Amino acid sequence: MTSNRYVITVIGTDKVGIVASITKVMADFNVNIIDISQTIMEDIFTMTMFAENINDDFDLLAFQKKMNYEGERLGVEVKVQNEDVFKYMHRI
Repeated sequence: MTSNRYVITVIGTDKVGIVASITKVMADFNVNIIDISQTIMEDIFTMTMFAENINDDFDLLAFQKKMNYEGERLGVEVKVQNEDVFKYMHRI
């Protein structure tokens, strides 16, 4: 069974509204934040979230597309990876 948890990263030039816009998309898809870390270094914004979907009929592809669209609109890079894929890619 595939995990219903995701690692979401957001990186780009800091500006007003990044957190609000990204979390709005998450709320629209019923994706809940489990843990969050945010840092601004100089003018570079970074945010990493560990999140989970609440709905059984969650459409990961649609969520990724909407998050990518929102990232492009904001001028930041947004990546959404399933927890299993993330762990597999980053294992030592």
